[in-house]
Amino acid sequence: MPIVSEFAGIEICLYFDDHMPPHFHAKYNGAEALVDIENSCVLKGALPSNKLKLVLAWSELHKDELKANWQKASAKQLPQKIEPLK
Repeated sequence: MPIVSEFAGIEICLYFDDHMPPHFHAKYNGAEALVDIENSCVLKGALPSNKLKLVLAWSELHKDELKANWQKASAKQLPQKIEPLK
C-alpha cells in the first residue's frame, strides 16, 4: 500500500492490483474513503467534510498523475509520489 501523497494529516494510498474502478484510498485519523479517480467522487467510506473537500480538490488537480499511478500499481509497480496540496 504505497503512500503517494500526504497533506493536512491525510494519507493518499494506492493498493497494488486493486479492484476496479480506478480509485485511491484517502485516510485521516482512522477514517477512510475510497475515491474514484475519473470522477473525483467517494465510492465508499467517509472523511470529515473539511478533509474530504481537500481530498477532492487535490484529486481534480492531479487526475492525470493518479491515472498513471493506478496503471503502475495495477502492474504491481511502485507508483510515483504526487505533490501534496499546499
